[in-house]
Amino acid sequence: MTAFVYMLRCADGSYYVGSARGESLDKRLAEHQAGTRIGYTYHRRPVTLVYAEWFDRIADAVAAERRIKGWCRAKKEALVAGDWDRVQFLAKRPSTRAGLSRPTTSS
Repeated sequence: MTAFVYMLRCADGSYYVGSARGESLDKRLAEHQAGTRIGYTYHRRPVTLVYAEWFDRIADAVAAERRIKGWCRAKKEALVAGDWDRVQFLAKRPSTRAGLSRPTTSS
């Protein structure tokens, strides 16, 4: 059985991060779009899937969800863009980043 973590961009520009197992990603996205479950995205529809990652175990997907939820907006946007250099740069403490040059966005 597989599990996944996913990130949605909501109509108000905010991000929602979730995880699920045993469901298809398409089914879960359809539930968010339809407002099947009342929660964060219910009043922020429509939503757009911007990131997804699959795992063999639900525990790993939940751990990734918790980790990503704790990230700043800039780091989430770097993840969505696939800009791993920027993700790593933003993972450093702000005091450590001060003297470093900021990586450019990779294409």
